[in-house]
Amino acid sequence: MVDEAAPGIKEFFKGRDIFITGGSGFMGKVLIEKLLRSCPDLNRIFILIRAKKNKTPEQRLVELGKICVFDRLHQEYPNHFSKLCAINGDCTMKGLGISDEDLKRIENVSVIFHTAACVRFDDSLKNAILLNTRGTVEVMRLAEKLKQIRVVLHVSTTYCNPDKKVVEEMIYPPNGDWEMAIKIAEKYDEETLNVLTQKFTNAEPNTYTFTKGLAEQAVKDFSNRLPIVIYRPSIVVSSLDEPMPGWIDNFNGPTGLFLACGLGILRTMYGDPDVVSDFTPVDTSIKAMIVAAWKRGVESEPPESVPVYNCSTSIQRKFTGGFISKMGVMIASNVPMDKMIWLPDGTVTKCRYNYLFRFILFQLLTAFFIDFVLKLMGQRQFVTKLQRRIYGANMALHYFTTTSWIFKNAKFLALNDIIKPQDLNDFRFDRFVTADFLKYFTACMYGARRYLLNEKDENLPLARRNYKRFALVHYTVVTVWYIFLFYMIFIKYNIIGQIWEWTEFN
Repeated sequence: MVDEAAPGIKEFFKGRDIFITGGSGFMGKVLIEKLLRSCPDLNRIFILIRAKKNKTPEQRLVELGKICVFDRLHQEYPNHFSKLCAINGDCTMKGLGISDEDLKRIENVSVIFHTAACVRFDDSLKNAILLNTRGTVEVMRLAEKLKQIRVVLHVSTTYCNPDKKVVEEMIYPPNGDWEMAIKIAEKYDEETLNVLTQKFTNAEPNTYTFTKGLAEQAVKDFSNRLPIVIYRPSIVVSSLDEPMPGWIDNFNGPTGLFLACGLGILRTMYGDPDVVSDFTPVDTSIKAMIVAAWKRGVESEPPESVPVYNCSTSIQRKFTGGFISKMGVMIASNVPMDKMIWLPDGTVTKCRYNYLFRFILFQLLTAFFIDFVLKLMGQRQFVTKLQRRIYGANMALHYFTTTSWIFKNAKFLALNDIIKPQDLNDFRFDRFVTADFLKYFTACMYGARRYLLNEKDENLPLARRNYKRFALVHYTVVTVWYIFLFYMIFIKYNIIGQIWEWTEFN
């Protein structure tokens, strides 16, 4: 428990040096923004960032500051982004690739947030182990070198124990040996490991869940020497409130599929429409993450076991995949996309044959036709390739859209109850329980337009007129199609009558 005399969140972070991995990722950006804006007296935030596309870590940091997610920070604290310092490194490298000079710079770090991970479900086993598992081990070894360390928070996932349909806030027995896995990934090439993936991962749904589970085991093995917290978000989606409603920066997971529905290029999804979808707004997740780190940092006595928090929402607010899909189609009529190519739709079916029939008829054949027209016009053909990617994403998510889990989250929710009065306004995170989710999903649609498709709000009147045109054409085509079927079945060939006569004869 947190002692009454313990400092509050802002006071705890005052004057501290913080180290963050994955700072250029979705959650990492929001974490950095929230810390700099709501804990303005912290000393510095060191972000592990590698050179990329001929740009130095420092240049990438400058570009990071230009992203709209930091606009509010720049307005309220114009000089605070300068507290962010780049550390050249890479989570896939031994020692995180950090130079001795940079190790000297971070020697006073007392809080670590390890958010870096590869969230691609189709990543190779070798890459997933080196980043998600060995990268975590290297962060733990770095933490052991820091004399001022007070808390190391490891971001895991609620899905790292997919065989457990009821997931408690605890560490489960391992599904593999993390040390052996790292040795194998270091020794064998990618092609060899790809052949062994199914057997080596014990048939887990993908390399992501497997390697994140291994990472938890590694973290547990360091917990007798380090002040560890394991934080498990479920599917992290667009922001609820902060730093602005509906902010998102990636097409991963369900976001990409539902955006494809809004564009009219996805007509059907393979999944169970009755399965509850567990998702958490990114700002909800980040607030709770900071509270969890603070709690571990101010505790006078180490806990009996490693603190584990399931950052999930499905117990409190149950939304099925079918409901979300229907809501998305409904909202798309008011917030349509400029780049829409057909009327939005998104039927969810758990029958694979129905899915394949609809996919081929309404998506693939349509893609062939559109690409053919684009070819005649001398433009780049891309729709068929896009449909292949959509099919791959749907198959990768199929296990998760057809399986129900219960993520117990009592410890996660209890974090709200220990926040001190002076910090409640900035860090209380339970508004998702009472939020108007029609308003939230609408904000998500606006966010997808603005931040993913770079579409302007002033274009909405034109987009709405286009939506009405697409609706007229769509329903006209559907009506003509059903009239044609009726004519062929009942009039020209009288198929029903022939079947009836055959039945009577036999």
